Parts: sequence; structure tokens; C-alpha cells
Amino acid sequence: MSGSDKITTDLGMPGTATVPAGVPPLTEQTRREAREIITRYPQPRSALLPMLHLVQSVQGYVSPDGISLCAEELGLTKAEVGAVATFYTQYRRRPAGEYHVGVCTNTLCAVLGGDEIFRQLKDHLGVGHNETTEDGTISLEHLECNAACDYAPVVMVNWEFYDDQTPASARDLVDKLRSGQPVAPTRGPDRQCTFKEMSRVLAGFPDDLATQGVQAGPATLAGLQLAQQRGETAPAYPDEEKS
Repeated sequence: MSGSDKITTDLGMPGTATVPAGVPPLTEQTRREAREIITRYPQPRSALLPMLHLVQSVQGYVSPDGISLCAEELGLTKAEVGAVATFYTQYRRRPAGEYHVGVCTNTLCAVLGGDEIFRQLKDHLGVGHNETTEDGTISLEHLECNAACDYAPVVMVNWEFYDDQTPASARDLVDKLRSGQPVAPTRGPDRQCTFKEMSRVLAGFPDDLATQGVQAGPATLAGLQLAQQRGETAPAYPDEEKS
């Protein structure tokens, strides 16, 4: 097979799958960092989630080799690791784009334009849900909720927020990402990270960008500010009342 090899299936079970061309191998450095992650937890298997993110930070998805590495280091079966990797949607089963674009299509975002944003991005990019553009720059996903209803409709790029989007602004965003133009999230860091960079952060290796930019915007803080103006406070916990 040109640009690919025979390997195991997505779950690490015997079978035939292809290794996409250009996917870097996992190295001894990856294994050392996996072992570093394991030391952070009292029970080794608790390290599985960040270890899967570590694999993604190298290869751009959870590959069969990544399944094997996690299983070997944690003393688990490939089936056990695969069951976790396929349960959580943040773990990709095929290479994600350099910029993974998620469009919220849950109720509030949908009625405010999220469905139309997703439809137009599919047409504009020529890909569907969980598919990647041929140049490898953009993968697209419809998300159930971005936890940012106060800025609906919201688009996320590698889990960074782009608030109050329209079909036109979303198309402009992906065009800039594809052409290499600098973009910055509405809230958060001063620059947009790549999928692999974000995966490394989720694996527990900070990029020191967490305190950059706006953390909570005016719409998010409106309720808190109103409560402060009115002198309202939350009820005390039972233990606090006794003391």
C-alpha cells in the first residue's frame, strides 16, 4: 500500500487498517512522558485519559500504536484502552486537522444560527461531520454543547472559543486558518494553538498561555454583577451554618 502499512484496527484488535502518510511514529520520548504522567496518579490506570491526549499530541489521533503503548504501560488490554478511547469524543479515531473546528448545534446555538453555520462550513470546506480537508488543515465536527450559551452561536477551534459567530465570520475564520493567517480566540490565549499543541496541554504539559486574554466576558459575568449590585449572596452550606 502506497504511503501506508498493514497494522491493527482502530481498537487495537487484529485486523487491517492503514497508517495515513505523514503520521509521525511514537518515540521513546513519548513513552518517557507517558511514564511521567503515570507517576502523577495513585492508581496507574487513572493516567489513561491524559496518556491518550499525549498520543494525540504526537500523531494527531489515537492510533493503534497509541492504544498499544497505553496498554503496555498501564498493564491493560488493548480492548480496555480502546473502549475508553472510543467512548470520549475528544479522542479522534482518524487524524484530526491541524485545526479541529467544532460548531455547537445544541438548542440555543442551533436556533441562533449554529445549524446554518455548520451547513455552510460543510459546503465551504467540502467535508462533513468528523471529516478532514484534503490539505489536512481543518477537520469539522458538530458539537452538542460548547458550554458558552451566553455567546451563542459559538464555534470552537481546538477547544478555544470564537463567540457570536455568523456563517460569514465562520467561513472567514476557516479561510484564515487554512491560509496560515494569525487568528486569536475571542476569549483565552493571544494566538490559536494547533490540535497537537492543545492535546499536549490536555495531557498535562502546560503551554503557559492559560492566563492570557479574557477569561470570562461581560455576558458571562452579568449575573454575578447584578447579584453584587443587589447585595445578594448564595445560601451558606449546612456546615457553615452550624459554625
